[in-house]
Amino acid sequence: MAKTKIVLIGAGSVIFGPALLSDIFQCKELSGCTIGLCDISADGLHLITQLAHRLNQEWDSGMHIIASTDRKELLPDAEFAIVSIAVDRERLWRQDWEIPFKHGIRQPLGENGGPGAFFQTARNALPMLEICQDMETHCPDTYLLNFTNPVPRMTLVARRYSQIKTVGLCHQIGLGYDIVAMVLAKDLGLAPLEPPEKEWDFHSVTYPYQEAIRNLIDIKAAGINHFTFMLDIRRKDTGEDLYPLFRQRIASFPPGYQPLSRQILDIFGLFPATGDGHLSEYTHWMHNPQTEPWKKYNLSLYDWDGAQRWRAARQKEVEDIVAGGPLIARLKEPSGEMAVPIILGIKDNRNLYNHAVNIPNEGYITNLPQGAIVEVPGLISALGVRGLGVGSLPEGIAALCRTQIDVASLAVDAAVTGDRQVALQALLVDPMVNDIDQARSLLDELLQLQADYLPQFQR
Repeated sequence: MAKTKIVLIGAGSVIFGPALLSDIFQCKELSGCTIGLCDISADGLHLITQLAHRLNQEWDSGMHIIASTDRKELLPDAEFAIVSIAVDRERLWRQDWEIPFKHGIRQPLGENGGPGAFFQTARNALPMLEICQDMETHCPDTYLLNFTNPVPRMTLVARRYSQIKTVGLCHQIGLGYDIVAMVLAKDLGLAPLEPPEKEWDFHSVTYPYQEAIRNLIDIKAAGINHFTFMLDIRRKDTGEDLYPLFRQRIASFPPGYQPLSRQILDIFGLFPATGDGHLSEYTHWMHNPQTEPWKKYNLSLYDWDGAQRWRAARQKEVEDIVAGGPLIARLKEPSGEMAVPIILGIKDNRNLYNHAVNIPNEGYITNLPQGAIVEVPGLISALGVRGLGVGSLPEGIAALCRTQIDVASLAVDAAVTGDRQVALQALLVDPMVNDIDQARSLLDELLQLQADYLPQFQR
């Protein structure tokens, strides 16, 4: 492979940066490439740059490492830009949950669906668009690999408002494999595991079969990001259809295991590949504070305090490595992210199959709108990222997806233009919002509370 230049924007994160860097530096085919690291936090960037030099030495990767808080210095001649950004993520995400709750909407998560997703979209849209505009100036042929949430909305920002080639990536399909491994462990020759009691117990569940299960089975899933559904489950060695057995086995599992997803399977005919956590963001039946359906479905909230402690522990791990300590196990193993395979597939024309890419619908799902950002299996080659057609979704599931696609389209337009009327429309089209005054009130309060982060709405 010819040497390439890869720029990581948002590299200063102690979660995103180390995971992607470990994948890149351990990839022999990328040895000797140029790696550009960018983050608006000088301190975070400095720490991750030190880690990059340590990994470069550890694996004798021969990488040329450059770093800057100004991406314009890094983008010229780049062939790939990997982007994962967030604006004061945990603190503002908490506001995205608390203010709608104050106005009568109790979101199970509030990151990718519901009113919380609108404000995540509004905060990230302009920074994403500015990145794209800089790429149009300095490296217009670069491929943008987007990991920024909400993934389909940020991918739509890049696709609708710029000319940059963009694919959205997410590892959530991995949870679908974990669920199948959990349910069919004995049938697949794996040691049985105890199912977790709650979907969102923060980082408390470890699935040891991620590599083994991908070698044993193949899952075809489609829909929109964090709201995809398993269309097909098969053994790789025999081609046996495992869906009937999966239905049979999961019916006998404890009732607290994936209860919402199991209801979806019973009612709509397919099992969500996301598990209950992200699924609940898009299912408006889960938010009623009077009937408290999340208790019935055993859905715990995102643990902001637990997340802060977890991130502090990851920060300490990176600092210890930079100070000369041993590499931790998670940096020696594949992260599960698909950035490196996508890069190799395009650069080396590998015709690589990928389980999940987020790209504009070009007939890949026949009963979802053309141009909408959908998540489907893909083929990666010198032609770029192309989806594989999966036909139509069951009409009930397609109807749920179409609603979210419409909400996302309005939210993206409002976020880019700063149009308050379109913002209100986006909230009112969202089925999680069921009162006009409620929508006006939470919109006005959050726009005022987060005014420093939403300049487009202050004009």
